[in-house]
Formats: sequence, structure tokens, C-alpha cells
Amino acid sequence: MRLPAEWEPQSGVQLTWPHRDTDWFRLDSVLECYVRIASAIQEFEPIVIMARDIDEAKADILRIIGEQHQDLDIDGIRFYKSPLNDTWARDHGGISVFGNDGGKLVYDFVFNGWGLKFASCLDNRITRNMFDDGAFKSDVSRIDMSPFVLEGGSIDSDGSGTLLTTASCLCSLNRNDYLSRAEIEEKLKRTFGLERVLWLERGGIVGDDTDSHVDILARFCSSDTIAYTKCYDSSDDNYVELSAMEDCLKNFRTAEGNPYKLIPLPLPDPLYLDDYRLPASYANFLVVNGGVLVPGCSSPKDEIARKRLQNAFPDREVVVVDCRPLLSGHGSLHCITMQYPCGWLKLDRI
Repeated sequence: MRLPAEWEPQSGVQLTWPHRDTDWFRLDSVLECYVRIASAIQEFEPIVIMARDIDEAKADILRIIGEQHQDLDIDGIRFYKSPLNDTWARDHGGISVFGNDGGKLVYDFVFNGWGLKFASCLDNRITRNMFDDGAFKSDVSRIDMSPFVLEGGSIDSDGSGTLLTTASCLCSLNRNDYLSRAEIEEKLKRTFGLERVLWLERGGIVGDDTDSHVDILARFCSSDTIAYTKCYDSSDDNYVELSAMEDCLKNFRTAEGNPYKLIPLPLPDPLYLDDYRLPASYANFLVVNGGVLVPGCSSPKDEIARKRLQNAFPDREVVVVDCRPLLSGHGSLHCITMQYPCGWLKLDRI
């Protein structure tokens, strides 16, 4: 088994389309943001959209294209229908793995609403519905991983046998509390063909409700480089946890025994919904074919983050996309997307 890195060639990216019954504040601005993100992805590779109502989703897109003058080819999007609770594709989406014989596998883990915090019974079936509706090529197999609970945002792979994750999420109550940490690590190694699991013992961002998904904290950019969220302001409520995480990252070693090259990404300036601080993070970037999409906050820090990620990905175009509306749902760009490796998605259906 081998869990690929996100920077490996992709066939396309999945979005799950918001509708009026999903748990979004200011849905109109969220839909505009989805179109903005879809347009940015489409510059690099195809898009697959799961929608409760395909006609409704297309109408949303066409309206926003007309109003916002967005450049999005709706005829190039593949739509599939599925009931859904919410739209966080990173966490309800299937996780792609190469089998020992080179086979193409999509692991369908249990999604339980981030530890039973939110309704998830419909989202938990989206990957199955994608297969039933022919979204994947015939040589791709869905593997039911129940009863193990795992969200895509909770893990990050270097593609070479090392996994980065957080203890606070994977070992939390209401996920896999019937397993010890050692048993969880062994399960991860066996399932993904891993040699090592790097556990972040500290780290968190105020406003996050995932129990500290790693994809807002620290991400592999290569087998020897990690970009991470750094707080420079000692008066910020995030300073203690993010500084402790930085210390942990400095102690990690590559498979060859060397310190990782660490790229600090500034913590965005505080953003609020009423009095609730939102969990903004530049580490929630998405790697696509030939590009990296960075969630922007309409701040001078956007360009700082972009330049630092450009140094980490010198052969890719690094683009900032304004994702502030997504923060109202306590997530961002990486959280609403799921990529699939080259040759996995069936892209001849429109």
C-alpha cells in the first residue's frame, strides 16, 4: 500500500455543493466563493461536483458567473447526485491509495461529523454514491473501512511512507476511542503502507471544531519540507499552542535522519463572526496539477504566505483565492476539496 502525496499527478478535484439546508452562514457569499475556487481549480485540472440537486447547483453557478463575471466552464464540470448533510469534501471524501499490486483503491472511512458534533449520516454515504453513479473508472475499487473513523483533513502524507497528524484529533473521544494510540498508529501503518507516523502533540487554532486537523496546522511540501502556521504575536490566544507545535516540528526528523526544512506561514489577522473568532490558516492550501491554491483573507499577509509557498513549490504557480466566506463554517479551501490521482476519475461524463 502507498498513500500518495498531494503534489502527485491528479485526475481532478471533488467539490460538494452547498444548498439551502446546509449549515452555512450567508449562503450567497459562500456560493460565490465556491465558484471562485472552482474557477481557480479549473485553470489546472477538471472538477467533479457532488450535489443534492444538479439543476439547482448549475443554476447557482450560472447565476454567479453572470453576476460576478467569473470565468468558469460549466460544461467541463462533471456533476453527480447525492443526498448530503454538509459540504466538507476533504472529510467525507474517499482517500486514494495505491495497492501493493499497483491497484487503484479508494478507502471509504466512516465520517461521523468530527466526533459526533454534527449530523453526518448522508455525508457518510457520498463516496459510495459516487461509485454507484460511475464517477470512477472501472479499475478503481472502493474499500469499506468501517468501523474506523478518519477524516482526510486529519492526515498529511509525503508519499514516501511518512504520515503527519495530530494526537488531539486521531485519539479524541467519539472517533476511535475503542483503540489505544498504539493501536491507531498500527492501523494507520498497515492501512496506508506507512513506515512512520509523526504525531504533533500540541497545536491548535482558536475557533476550530475538528479537534485540530493537521491541514490547518502543518503540511508537507516535499519529503523534507513542512510548511506550518506560526503565530508571531505573544498576546494572541493562539501563540502558546502554535509555539509548542513549532518546537515539536523542530524535533522531527526525515526518514534519512535530518531536520525538516520548515517554512513558517503567518497566522492571519483575527477574523470574527459576531464575537466568534474564525480559524483562518494559510496552511489550508490545495496542491493541484502545476499549481498551489492558497486561501486568502484580503490581507497583506496573503502575499507573504504566497511568496513563502512559492519558494516551497518553485515549479508550480501559487495563486491566492479569497476564501473568507468559508471561515463562517470553520473551514477553508483545502477543507472543501478532495483530489484524486491521475487516471482515477471517469471524466467522459458531462
